[in-house]
Amino acid sequence: MRAKAGAAVSDATPVRHSALRSSLGLVAGKAAQTGAGFAFWIVAARATSDREVGLTTAAVSAVMICTQLAVLGAGSAVIVAVGRGEAPARILDAAFAIVGVAGTILSIGYLALQSAVAPDTASVSVLFWLTFIVAAVTGTMVIVLDQALVALGRGASATSRYVLGGAVSLGAAGAVALWAHGAPDDVLLACWTLGSAVACMVGAIQLRKLVGYRPRPSLRLARGRPLLALGFPNQLLTLTERTPGLVLPLLLAHTVAPEAAAYWYPAWMMAWAAYQAPTLMGIVQFSEGVRDADRLVPSTWASLRWSLAIGGLGAAVLILLAHPLLSLLGERYADSSAGALRWLAAGLVPYAVLQAYNAVCRARGRYTEAIVVGVTLGVALCASALSAADRGATDMALAWLLVLSIGAAVVGLRLVAVLRRVTEEARRAPATQEEL
Repeated sequence: MRAKAGAAVSDATPVRHSALRSSLGLVAGKAAQTGAGFAFWIVAARATSDREVGLTTAAVSAVMICTQLAVLGAGSAVIVAVGRGEAPARILDAAFAIVGVAGTILSIGYLALQSAVAPDTASVSVLFWLTFIVAAVTGTMVIVLDQALVALGRGASATSRYVLGGAVSLGAAGAVALWAHGAPDDVLLACWTLGSAVACMVGAIQLRKLVGYRPRPSLRLARGRPLLALGFPNQLLTLTERTPGLVLPLLLAHTVAPEAAAYWYPAWMMAWAAYQAPTLMGIVQFSEGVRDADRLVPSTWASLRWSLAIGGLGAAVLILLAHPLLSLLGERYADSSAGALRWLAAGLVPYAVLQAYNAVCRARGRYTEAIVVGVTLGVALCASALSAADRGATDMALAWLLVLSIGAAVVGLRLVAVLRRVTEEARRAPATQEEL
């Protein structure tokens, strides 16, 4: 039976996968995306100069910053709404409309700002501008799709869309490397954007098959206002997590040298592959905590254990094989970045603690506390890394790890205290009900 007109989602509730299956599927999907991304940069490094690679990595980081700003917490709002039992149709319609407009405005605004502030490294290519805008819009929509499917208990669907998207992007880069050696940054960015667009289209198809959703984007205030109210504080917290890693390549490319960004970015990108485990586990932990508050404490410890197990395995591989992996990009990358990769990979443990803490704060509505902690830590991370930039990527990564570890020690103690309070509240609840 179909819903009434205007509600584009079927009445039937899709079969939910277990939280663990959803988590592992999402991690596998992101691992496939990261693997394809690494292969993409291997091809790019051999297809053009270090300067063009550095400018492209800066552009990719800028796209990711735009997507993190443009999403406005829409994905988190979908998680909360579905967890409360609301039909996802209206919230998805509002979410896709808002992030589509926001992604377009922010990407154009960034390109204009870059042209005014850093004209020497800004691209005036029409192809660059178009692909940058498309990458920002589709990348933002993919974030919403990821979290919507997690809320529906189908996070495992990420694997197929990221495999397809990564394959298309890599294939395009391979064709460029084969036929046009010395490719400029706009062509490389266009290849990277193809993968994002394909992942977005596949995600839309998956959402339609799961719940019969047909997009009807709407910018009505009655729909958009509740979404923003739910999502905005979540997005501020997400920005504190993602912005330091995204803004640093931009700062390096435009204030130090494009080559500095070129040598830092591969190490960061590979370490981020290991960091994806706690990040994605945190999303599922947040979703489960909203859907069933009684499961918050056990789901938090379970998510942390799996984050350390899966992410730790990846980090160990990166530490052991740092030089050979970076040698695939070229010996100059291995010599400059292998030490940085090892230190960044070691940051998996403190990063997992930080993600567990943030997920609990989301589920408990403790946004102000977590945002203040995140902003403070993010500023300290960027400042410490930039202060060591003249000594090379390895010293930058060591400074990053030290600051991250100190921050994780503080929030780890706070996490234990919050979970103890949650446990005590749960114990008191039955006694209170008996008295009533």
